[in-house]
Amino acid sequence: MGAVGLGVLLLALAIGVLPLSGPLKLGLLGVLLLALVLGLRRRPRLLVLLLLVLPLCCARGLLGQPHPAPSDPVHRLADGVHQQVVLTARLLEDPRPDPTGKRCRALAQLPGGRSELQFSPCPSARQGWRLQVDGTLRKLPPAPHPLLSGSAERLQRHEAWTALDVQQWQLVQRAPTPIADLRRHIGAALRQAGGEQAGGVLSALVLGSAVSPLPQEVREAFRAAGLSHALAASGFHLSVLLGAVLVIARPLPAALRWALALGAMGSFLLLAGAQPSVVRAVLMGAVAFGLQECGRRSRPLAVLLLCLLVMLVLRPAWLLDVGFQLSAAATAGLILTARPLEQQLRRYAPTWAAAAVAVPVAASLWTIPLQLLHFGVLPLYAVPANLLVGPLLTPLTLGAMAMAALALLCPPLMTALGWLLVPAAQLLVWLVRQMAALPLAQCQLGRLSPWLALASALGLLPWLVPQLRRWRVWAALLLGCVAALQVQLLQADQLLLVEDGSRQWLLARHGGRAALISRRADGLSCSRGAQLAQGLGVQRFDWVLSLDALPPETPACWAALTPTLLAGQNGSSPLARGQRLQSAGLAVEAVSDTSQALLLAAGRWRWGLLPDRQAWWSWREQPGLAVDGLWLGFRPRPAEQAALPALPPQRLWWPAAGSASGWRQA
Repeated sequence: MGAVGLGVLLLALAIGVLPLSGPLKLGLLGVLLLALVLGLRRRPRLLVLLLLVLPLCCARGLLGQPHPAPSDPVHRLADGVHQQVVLTARLLEDPRPDPTGKRCRALAQLPGGRSELQFSPCPSARQGWRLQVDGTLRKLPPAPHPLLSGSAERLQRHEAWTALDVQQWQLVQRAPTPIADLRRHIGAALRQAGGEQAGGVLSALVLGSAVSPLPQEVREAFRAAGLSHALAASGFHLSVLLGAVLVIARPLPAALRWALALGAMGSFLLLAGAQPSVVRAVLMGAVAFGLQECGRRSRPLAVLLLCLLVMLVLRPAWLLDVGFQLSAAATAGLILTARPLEQQLRRYAPTWAAAAVAVPVAASLWTIPLQLLHFGVLPLYAVPANLLVGPLLTPLTLGAMAMAALALLCPPLMTALGWLLVPAAQLLVWLVRQMAALPLAQCQLGRLSPWLALASALGLLPWLVPQLRRWRVWAALLLGCVAALQVQLLQADQLLLVEDGSRQWLLARHGGRAALISRRADGLSCSRGAQLAQGLGVQRFDWVLSLDALPPETPACWAALTPTLLAGQNGSSPLARGQRLQSAGLAVEAVSDTSQALLLAAGRWRWGLLPDRQAWWSWREQPGLAVDGLWLGFRPRPAEQAALPALPPQRLWWPAAGSASGWRQA
């Protein structure tokens, strides 16, 4: 079965896995079957085989969607109900600080299923330890808005559906964990040799950033520079390791070559963990090495599709993993686009320069739709950054792996090698910081809807695959339509309310500009506001108004979010009656000195904002305030509802009964 057949089976499996409605799944499957019949009518045997296997792949995708087992602890809980429990838990990872830095969390195996243990303060427990924990078991709420990351969605990818707030814990058994101990030893040795930043980067080059913790500022700098892949265990790191091993093993007998190659790939898999990108790299490396040793010609695209199909048959939920998607897309770009692009560039540049440019350009172009779908951001300097640090990455990766081996076999030699590599790692970190600090390093275009992302991918394909060049005119029109629709969405007037417990954000947009009103001024409110801005394509808010009685936390976060932050002092209201905070097309005005009642103008919209009942009473005392909509930060009583202005229901917003989170939009 060739690449076409494997691709069709992958599409069928994807239709089963993706969170689509039943009728849409059936419709897409019918279109795929029709295309298959029309395309393969002259190859009846292959057609019959695919028609038999294709429904099985779709069914496997449906059955492989993440869902709690019948005995999972989540079934003990009703929505919004917490339960005090005493359970035995086995840690599946070392506890790590959460983004706030105030707590630590670790995935654990409980009787019947998995859960995330949340500790405060951070414990000294380690992966593999069996603990008796006393705490509160709770169901995780979904993210309050699709643009915001939620704990429920994050943990579902790890087959966990609950969180357990640990109040007390006691060690029951300290089970041996040789692989985890090996990872810890290597990571600690490299960080001791190079410090938290340079040593952390060396550790990530060996173990991957998912296993080896990195300072948040270093991780963010690599992301902003478009170099996150350098720290994520992937095919690049395996190719460096396998290439070095095969150079050494070339004169050896075939049996030894096989042993060394499989040993290198197995070691890489054990140290980096069975992440989707790592498994994909190891599978492709094993198949390619086997074909080479057997004297067979490798067909890279078919190998890639076969590996992806095997992975998704075993773990269909991996399709929803962002790392898996980016890894597969970048690899497809290297297979299908890098070589033709290099040949085109050779007309204008030396061979070495053409090859150096073609690889990052191909990988970047193939991942653009996914980056806009999941993040709404494009790192503008990704290609120059890859060219700049490329000469450092390969020797650093190989050297870091050598340091890891010496940390186990001969620590004094590791220290000597560190004298050479640590300055190079420090130079790498410095270069990445400089690239990340450039103006517009992160171009925020706003997150694409899934359908626009699919359309952009289809529009890019004829430009990336030479065999499809005859469709380029239509592809250009399709890309133009996608760009026009996205610009229209970004320029439209919009009022977005997001509620997450006691935190509420009201975001107003007009003409591509935006402003934010936040009920709280803590660090989480700022980080959530930054996520909303990124997802909506807002580089910075014109202004932010905080309704919190307390002063803002994390001033650096708020300063990065807006040039103008207005907050109350010592419990006072941030605006006095008649005062306005405004920018082009956006304004908010206080209508009372005794409450936080506000009047918001966003383009043609005028909304009343009443965070509490005191604001409601103040509002009723102001005659003649005509508004297009009204937001209440509390649930009104029947008498209060009767006194509301005559507005359409979709323009009267207040918290829904029994719901602590959600969002509304106008």
